[in-house]
Amino acid sequence: MNPLLQDWNTPFGLAPFDQVSDDDFAPALEQALEAHKAEIAAIADNPAPANFANTVEALEAAGHLLDQVLGVFFTVAGADSNPAREALQRDFSPKLSAHFSDITANKALFARVDAVWAARDALELSDEQARVLMLTHRGFVRAGAALTGTQEARMKEIKGRLAVLGTQFTQNLLADERSWFMKLEEDGLQGLPDFVVDAARAAGEEKEVGGPVVTLSRSLITPFLQFSPRRDLRERAFKAWEARGANGGETDNRQIASETLALRHERAALLGYDSFADYKLETEMAKTPEAVRDLLMQVWEPAKTQANADAEVLTRMMHADGVNGDLAPWDWRYYAEKRRAAEHDLDEAALKPYFQLDRMIEQLRDGDVVVVAKYDRLSRSLQDLLSIVEAVGAKGAGVRSLAEDID
Repeated sequence: MNPLLQDWNTPFGLAPFDQVSDDDFAPALEQALEAHKAEIAAIADNPAPANFANTVEALEAAGHLLDQVLGVFFTVAGADSNPAREALQRDFSPKLSAHFSDITANKALFARVDAVWAARDALELSDEQARVLMLTHRGFVRAGAALTGTQEARMKEIKGRLAVLGTQFTQNLLADERSWFMKLEEDGLQGLPDFVVDAARAAGEEKEVGGPVVTLSRSLITPFLQFSPRRDLRERAFKAWEARGANGGETDNRQIASETLALRHERAALLGYDSFADYKLETEMAKTPEAVRDLLMQVWEPAKTQANADAEVLTRMMHADGVNGDLAPWDWRYYAEKRRAAEHDLDEAALKPYFQLDRMIEQLRDGDVVVVAKYDRLSRSLQDLLSIVEAVGAKGAGVRSLAEDID
């Protein structure tokens, strides 16, 4: 029996990851897609007049099995990718795009949603129901449900192609991150905190190169750029990080980005928008590109002034170290870390042991925890931690993250 298709009698309904293999995903997806298609067909072909319960609420309830399968797959593929899972992502992307395009292009289904929308003022809906109805109707319209003929067919093609390009873009970045590494001699480890040295040695063992390395994994390259006193090594590492997806060859993303932008513009035009920005921002707080630009311009000058002031301070620190010339991008994190230690007595290497995952979970089991995260990596760790709070079953445990992102 495929564990992805079963009811999970597990704590908190968590997926039985230990029972799932990569071979389970493709057949589970096919079965889940068929189940969802049947649910959608039942809603669209319902002979009863459309109302909130038998149309909008029914749509919300449909697709449970598909959500279950995809939830496990994307969790595993995102946290622990491998060639088999990447191949599945490439296979799944166009299938899923076509599946959901067929739903929004289902004229009978949209007619029912549109009928409920047209009668909304007489339905005495709660605020929550009215919100769900609005989002459902808007989602159909923005997906092209009102298009017909060649425009409808072209919209489906565009969405399918964008799904393929998005997956390829992400996998190209991942491939560049995996392939690049820089070997470190022992003198290249000087000045690095123990946790960075340990990570570099572990990465070297994983790559079987007989010594420590720096990779493009964010958890390694970011602290390396923060703590390494070797400016030449920081430059090599930073340039490799900056060049991901732009190295030529099969993993180069520049043509993918160009095609993606063109398709997004065409998609927006099919829906009657002047630009993709107009389409994208319609549902956001800003609403229009002009409003976004106004806000950015309000922030730009003071932000630029502060950045220039910070750069002057960091440049003086660099010159004091005997390094002449201008502050380079690979210098910024290193001298910002030194400045933080000098002005605020904050040492990430000293804080690091307190944020080990096992210690955090243990504290959650013991009672309330209040955490102040001063670094972006610690902030992200805490966000990951929030997702497992329920899993530890801590009675009365609470987490509060006050994060200050310095990127």
